[in-house]
Amino acid sequence: MDIGIGLPNAVRGVDRRGIVDWAKRAENAGFSSLGTIDRIAYPNFESLIALSAAAAVTERIRLVTDILLAPLRTNPALFAKQAATIDQLSGGRLVLGLAPDGREDDYAVIRRGLLRRGADFDRQLDELKDLWGSESAVGPPPASGSRPALLIGGSSGRAFRRAAQHADGWTMGGGTPDMLAEAHGGLKGEWSKAGRDGDPRVVALFYFVLGEGAEAAARESLGDYYAWLGEYAEQIVQGTAKDEETVKGYLSAFEQAGADEVICFPASADPDQVEMLARAADL
Repeated sequence: MDIGIGLPNAVRGVDRRGIVDWAKRAENAGFSSLGTIDRIAYPNFESLIALSAAAAVTERIRLVTDILLAPLRTNPALFAKQAATIDQLSGGRLVLGLAPDGREDDYAVIRRGLLRRGADFDRQLDELKDLWGSESAVGPPPASGSRPALLIGGSSGRAFRRAAQHADGWTMGGGTPDMLAEAHGGLKGEWSKAGRDGDPRVVALFYFVLGEGAEAAARESLGDYYAWLGEYAEQIVQGTAKDEETVKGYLSAFEQAGADEVICFPASADPDQVEMLARAADL
Protein backbone atom coordinates (compact mmCIF):
# COMPACT_ATOMS: atom_id res chain seq x y z
CA MET A 1 0.00 0.00 0.00
CA ASP A 2 1.25 3.48 -0.89
CA ILE A 3 1.43 6.09 1.85
CA GLY A 4 0.91 9.74 0.96
CA ILE A 5 0.83 12.92 2.99
CA GLY A 6 -1.46 15.92 2.71
CA LEU A 7 -0.31 19.46 2.29
CA PRO A 8 -1.60 21.69 5.11
CA ASN A 9 -3.27 23.93 2.54
CA ALA A 10 -6.41 24.20 4.68
CA VAL A 11 -4.72 24.75 8.06
CA ARG A 12 -5.19 28.31 9.34
CA GLY A 13 -1.91 30.21 9.37
CA VAL A 14 -0.19 28.09 6.74
CA ASP A 15 2.46 30.00 4.80
CA ARG A 16 5.04 29.32 2.08
CA ARG A 17 6.91 26.86 4.31
CA GLY A 18 3.78 24.77 4.68
CA ILE A 19 3.55 24.33 0.91
CA VAL A 20 7.00 24.67 -0.69
CA ASP A 21 9.23 23.39 2.12
CA TRP A 22 6.65 20.76 3.06
CA ALA A 23 6.54 19.44 -0.52
CA LYS A 24 10.33 19.14 -0.75
CA ARG A 25 10.55 17.35 2.58
CA ALA A 26 7.66 15.01 1.70
CA GLU A 27 9.36 13.89 -1.49
CA ASN A 28 12.70 13.41 0.28
CA ALA A 29 10.96 11.37 3.00
CA GLY A 30 9.58 8.90 0.44
CA PHE A 31 5.85 9.63 0.50
CA SER A 32 3.93 8.53 -2.58
CA SER A 33 1.66 11.56 -2.92
CA LEU A 34 0.96 15.09 -1.79
CA GLY A 35 -2.76 15.69 -1.22
CA THR A 36 -4.98 18.74 -0.86
CA ILE A 37 -8.45 19.26 0.55
CA ASP A 38 -10.78 21.87 -0.82
CA ARG A 39 -13.12 24.66 0.15
CA ILE A 40 -14.05 28.05 -1.25
CA ALA A 41 -15.67 29.82 1.73
CA TYR A 42 -12.67 29.40 4.04
CA PRO A 43 -9.27 31.16 4.39
CA ASN A 44 -7.32 28.23 2.92
CA PHE A 45 -4.93 28.00 -0.02
CA GLU A 46 -6.62 27.00 -3.27
CA SER A 47 -5.88 23.38 -4.13
CA LEU A 48 -4.67 23.59 -7.73
CA ILE A 49 -2.46 26.61 -7.06
CA ALA A 50 -0.97 24.92 -3.99
CA LEU A 51 -0.20 21.82 -6.05
CA SER A 52 1.36 23.88 -8.82
CA ALA A 53 3.74 25.38 -6.26
CA ALA A 54 4.55 21.87 -5.03
CA ALA A 55 5.06 20.65 -8.59
CA ALA A 56 7.72 23.28 -9.19
CA VAL A 57 9.94 22.03 -6.37
CA THR A 58 9.46 18.25 -6.73
CA GLU A 59 10.19 15.63 -9.38
CA ARG A 60 8.63 12.32 -8.35
CA ILE A 61 5.79 12.61 -5.87
CA ARG A 62 2.18 12.46 -7.12
CA LEU A 63 -0.02 15.55 -6.74
CA VAL A 64 -3.53 14.59 -5.60
CA THR A 65 -6.68 16.62 -5.01
CA ASP A 66 -8.42 14.56 -2.36
CA ILE A 67 -10.89 15.95 -3.02
CA LEU A 68 -11.54 18.95 -5.27
CA LEU A 69 -15.11 20.25 -5.23
CA ALA A 70 -15.55 20.14 -8.97
CA PRO A 71 -18.98 21.82 -9.37
CA LEU A 72 -17.58 24.95 -7.71
CA ARG A 73 -15.35 25.32 -10.78
CA THR A 74 -18.18 26.63 -12.93
CA ASN A 75 -16.14 27.11 -16.14
CA PRO A 76 -15.27 23.58 -17.32
CA ALA A 77 -12.99 24.79 -20.12
CA LEU A 78 -10.89 26.88 -17.74
CA PHE A 79 -10.79 24.05 -15.21
CA ALA A 80 -9.74 21.55 -17.90
CA LYS A 81 -6.97 23.89 -19.02
CA GLN A 82 -5.71 24.48 -15.48
CA ALA A 83 -5.61 20.77 -14.72
CA ALA A 84 -3.90 19.89 -17.99
CA THR A 85 -1.32 22.62 -17.40
CA ILE A 86 -0.38 21.22 -13.98
CA ASP A 87 -0.31 17.71 -15.44
CA GLN A 88 2.07 18.85 -18.20
CA LEU A 89 4.34 20.92 -15.95
CA SER A 90 4.60 18.10 -13.41
CA GLY A 91 5.36 15.42 -15.99
CA GLY A 92 2.01 13.68 -15.60
CA ARG A 93 1.94 13.54 -11.80
CA LEU A 94 -1.52 15.08 -11.28
CA VAL A 95 -4.30 12.90 -9.85
CA LEU A 96 -7.65 14.66 -9.74
CA GLY A 97 -9.93 13.43 -6.98
CA LEU A 98 -13.31 15.04 -7.69
CA ALA A 99 -16.67 15.14 -5.91
CA PRO A 100 -19.63 17.53 -5.49
CA ASP A 101 -19.75 17.61 -1.66
CA GLY A 102 -22.42 19.58 0.16
CA ARG A 103 -21.31 22.66 2.09
CA GLU A 104 -23.98 25.32 1.67
CA ASP A 105 -21.58 28.22 2.24
CA ASP A 106 -19.32 27.13 -0.63
CA TYR A 107 -22.22 27.10 -3.07
CA ALA A 108 -23.69 30.32 -1.69
CA VAL A 109 -20.49 32.28 -2.24
CA ILE A 110 -20.41 31.32 -5.94
CA ARG A 111 -24.14 32.06 -6.22
CA ARG A 112 -25.04 28.58 -7.35
CA GLY A 113 -27.72 26.26 -6.06
CA LEU A 114 -26.66 23.42 -3.79
CA LEU A 115 -29.46 21.10 -4.93
CA ARG A 116 -28.28 20.98 -8.54
CA ARG A 117 -24.69 20.04 -7.69
CA GLY A 118 -25.08 16.36 -8.62
CA ALA A 119 -26.47 17.11 -12.06
CA ASP A 120 -23.84 19.81 -12.55
CA PHE A 121 -21.11 17.33 -11.64
CA ASP A 122 -22.37 14.67 -14.06
CA ARG A 123 -22.51 17.22 -16.86
CA GLN A 124 -19.06 18.51 -15.96
CA LEU A 125 -17.52 15.02 -16.12
CA ASP A 126 -18.89 14.56 -19.63
CA GLU A 127 -17.61 17.98 -20.69
CA LEU A 128 -14.16 17.43 -19.23
CA LYS A 129 -13.77 14.23 -21.24
CA ASP A 130 -14.37 16.19 -24.44
CA LEU A 131 -12.23 19.14 -23.35
CA TRP A 132 -9.26 16.86 -22.69
CA GLY A 133 -9.79 14.97 -25.97
CA SER A 134 -7.51 15.12 -28.96
CA GLU A 135 -10.00 17.19 -31.00
CA SER A 136 -10.42 19.87 -28.35
CA ALA A 137 -9.23 23.44 -28.90
CA VAL A 138 -8.43 23.66 -25.20
CA GLY A 139 -4.83 22.88 -24.41
CA PRO A 140 -2.24 21.84 -23.51
CA PRO A 141 -2.97 18.12 -23.76
CA PRO A 142 -2.52 16.27 -20.47
CA ALA A 143 0.93 14.70 -20.18
CA SER A 144 -0.41 11.35 -19.05
CA GLY A 145 -2.67 10.66 -22.02
CA SER A 146 -6.24 11.56 -22.82
CA ARG A 147 -6.79 13.07 -19.37
CA PRO A 148 -5.13 13.41 -15.98
CA ALA A 149 -5.49 10.47 -13.63
CA LEU A 150 -8.95 10.66 -12.08
CA LEU A 151 -10.63 9.47 -8.88
CA ILE A 152 -14.24 10.05 -7.84
CA GLY A 153 -15.20 10.75 -4.24
CA GLY A 154 -18.44 10.05 -2.41
CA SER A 155 -20.03 7.13 -0.60
CA SER A 156 -23.20 6.57 -2.61
CA GLY A 157 -24.00 4.17 -5.41
CA ARG A 158 -24.06 7.17 -7.70
CA ALA A 159 -20.44 7.93 -6.77
CA PHE A 160 -19.44 4.34 -7.56
CA ARG A 161 -21.16 4.57 -10.96
CA ARG A 162 -19.34 7.81 -11.72
CA ALA A 163 -16.04 6.18 -10.83
CA ALA A 164 -16.76 3.23 -13.10
CA GLN A 165 -17.89 5.42 -16.00
CA HIS A 166 -15.29 8.17 -15.87
CA ALA A 167 -12.32 7.45 -13.62
CA ASP A 168 -9.43 5.22 -12.60
CA GLY A 169 -10.87 4.55 -9.16
CA TRP A 170 -12.52 5.90 -6.06
CA THR A 171 -11.46 7.86 -3.00
CA MET A 172 -13.17 7.76 0.37
CA GLY A 173 -13.01 11.30 1.70
CA GLY A 174 -13.21 10.34 5.34
CA GLY A 175 -14.41 7.25 7.15
CA THR A 176 -13.22 4.10 8.88
CA PRO A 177 -11.47 1.03 7.48
CA ASP A 178 -14.68 -0.92 8.03
CA MET A 179 -16.56 1.59 5.87
CA LEU A 180 -13.93 1.21 3.16
CA ALA A 181 -14.19 -2.57 3.22
CA GLU A 182 -17.99 -2.39 3.04
CA ALA A 183 -17.86 -0.04 0.06
CA HIS A 184 -15.68 -2.41 -1.96
CA GLY A 185 -18.56 -4.62 -3.01
CA GLY A 186 -20.64 -1.78 -4.42
CA LEU A 187 -17.66 -0.22 -6.16
CA LYS A 188 -16.52 -3.44 -7.80
CA GLY A 189 -20.09 -4.22 -8.80
CA GLU A 190 -20.40 -0.95 -10.71
CA TRP A 191 -16.93 -1.47 -12.18
CA SER A 192 -18.02 -4.82 -13.56
CA LYS A 193 -21.33 -3.46 -14.90
CA ALA A 194 -19.42 -0.78 -16.80
CA GLY A 195 -17.28 -3.45 -18.46
CA ARG A 196 -14.07 -2.20 -16.86
CA ASP A 197 -11.04 -4.48 -16.73
CA GLY A 198 -8.93 -4.94 -13.64
CA ASP A 199 -9.71 -3.37 -10.28
CA PRO A 200 -10.43 0.27 -9.44
CA ARG A 201 -7.78 2.13 -7.50
CA VAL A 202 -9.01 2.75 -3.94
CA VAL A 203 -7.71 5.64 -1.84
CA ALA A 204 -8.49 6.54 1.77
CA LEU A 205 -7.43 9.29 4.15
CA PHE A 206 -7.14 10.10 7.83
CA TYR A 207 -5.96 13.08 9.86
CA PHE A 208 -2.85 13.17 12.01
CA VAL A 209 -0.82 15.52 14.17
CA LEU A 210 2.19 14.34 16.15
CA GLY A 211 4.42 15.64 18.92
CA GLU A 212 3.86 18.07 21.73
CA GLY A 213 0.50 19.84 21.70
CA ALA A 214 -1.11 17.35 19.31
CA GLU A 215 -4.52 17.45 20.99
CA ALA A 216 -4.66 21.25 20.97
CA ALA A 217 -3.53 21.44 17.34
CA ALA A 218 -6.19 18.97 16.21
CA ARG A 219 -8.89 20.86 18.06
CA GLU A 220 -7.80 24.26 16.78
CA SER A 221 -7.39 23.21 13.16
CA LEU A 222 -9.96 20.49 12.49
CA GLY A 223 -12.48 21.78 15.00
CA ASP A 224 -12.55 25.05 13.10
CA TYR A 225 -12.45 23.57 9.59
CA TYR A 226 -15.32 21.19 10.33
CA ALA A 227 -17.32 23.47 12.60
CA TRP A 228 -20.11 23.49 10.00
CA LEU A 229 -20.76 19.82 10.87
CA GLY A 230 -21.76 20.70 14.43
CA GLU A 231 -21.20 17.94 17.00
CA TYR A 232 -19.64 15.64 14.40
CA ALA A 233 -16.60 17.93 14.30
CA GLU A 234 -15.67 16.65 17.75
CA GLN A 235 -15.62 13.08 16.43
CA ILE A 236 -13.17 14.14 13.73
CA VAL A 237 -10.94 15.75 16.34
CA GLN A 238 -11.07 12.67 18.54
CA GLY A 239 -10.39 10.36 15.61
CA THR A 240 -7.23 12.19 14.59
CA ALA A 241 -4.06 10.09 14.95
CA LYS A 242 -2.02 11.86 17.64
CA ASP A 243 0.75 9.34 18.29
CA GLU A 244 2.87 6.89 16.31
CA GLU A 245 0.98 3.84 17.52
CA THR A 246 -2.33 5.19 16.23
CA VAL A 247 -0.78 6.11 12.87
CA LYS A 248 0.55 2.57 12.49
CA GLY A 249 -2.80 1.10 13.50
CA TYR A 250 -4.75 3.19 11.01
CA LEU A 251 -2.36 2.37 8.16
CA SER A 252 -2.51 -1.36 8.91
CA ALA A 253 -6.31 -1.35 9.16
CA PHE A 254 -6.79 0.50 5.86
CA GLU A 255 -4.36 -1.82 4.12
CA GLN A 256 -6.30 -4.84 5.38
CA ALA A 257 -9.54 -3.18 4.23
CA GLY A 258 -8.23 -3.02 0.66
CA ALA A 259 -6.85 0.50 0.24
CA ASP A 260 -4.23 0.94 -2.48
CA GLU A 261 -3.11 4.22 -0.94
CA VAL A 262 -3.74 6.16 2.23
CA ILE A 263 -3.08 9.89 2.36
CA CYS A 264 -2.43 11.22 5.87
CA PHE A 265 -3.66 14.81 6.18
CA PRO A 266 -2.07 17.10 8.78
CA ALA A 267 -3.74 19.21 11.44
CA SER A 268 -0.60 21.33 11.76
CA ALA A 269 1.34 23.41 9.25
CA ASP A 270 4.69 22.75 10.93
CA PRO A 271 6.94 21.11 8.28
CA ASP A 272 8.55 18.98 11.01
CA GLN A 273 5.32 16.94 10.90
CA VAL A 274 6.60 15.43 7.63
CA GLU A 275 9.53 13.64 9.22
CA MET A 276 7.50 12.70 12.29
CA LEU A 277 4.92 10.99 10.10
CA ALA A 278 7.62 9.31 8.01
CA ARG A 279 9.05 7.76 11.18
CA ALA A 280 5.64 6.65 12.36
CA ALA A 281 4.88 5.10 8.95
CA ASP A 282 8.30 3.36 8.81
CA LEU A 283 9.25 4.98 5.51
